Amino acid sequence: MNNSTYRNEMHKYGKLFTIMGICVMFLAPVMIWLITGVAPNLSQLFTGVLALSIIFLPGGAIEMMTYSPLLGTSATYLAFITGNLVNLKVPCVMNATELCGTKIGTDENEVISALAVAFSSITTVLILSLGVVMLIPLTPILQSEVLAPAFNWVISALFGALGYKYFKGNLKLTIAPLVFVVILAFVAPEFIIANMMITILLAAIVTIVVSKVLFDKKLV
Repeated sequence: MNNSTYRNEMHKYGKLFTIMGICVMFLAPVMIWLITGVAPNLSQLFTGVLALSIIFLPGGAIEMMTYSPLLGTSATYLAFITGNLVNLKVPCVMNATELCGTKIGTDENEVISALAVAFSSITTVLILSLGVVMLIPLTPILQSEVLAPAFNWVISALFGALGYKYFKGNLKLTIAPLVFVVILAFVAPEFIIANMMITILLAAIVTIVVSKVLFDKKLV
């Protein structure tokens, strides 16, 4: 199977399973509707869908444009169907790429990305299942004064550890987006908190523009 045939197959199955995933999400409310006979109020439903779409659709589009080149074709569909991209799927892919020494955009990295997302999804299901079983006995420990504050910094610690390797190896390329985000955090902290996906997109644009300038001038 050549590269073009593989990608076409992945797009076909990706679209199919995406539609199946959407149907599964609607299955619970539809079954409640059919069993109880209580239909949703269409005007309120439309208002709610419209409000949530305004908030989440731009973020979803930005995530797609930002992360798809890193994930590859098959991993993109799998990651967006299973969710949890920012704090799980993307870090797993980046770490797997680093460990295997593959380059983003290559056929080898396509395979590595798909395996990383697949195994992270399986691991997530297993951990969540274990968490549901152990939730009650572990609740006093997790809510203790010692451990509770740590959960607010899990994502920051994860991305800090992963980002350090790339910062160290490409210091000149990281200065501009890092300075941009730090300045934005001081000038408009509320904007970053409320528009994380837009902030990521802006940082990515700054990185691309500055990197092109540096490469054109042969400074890196």
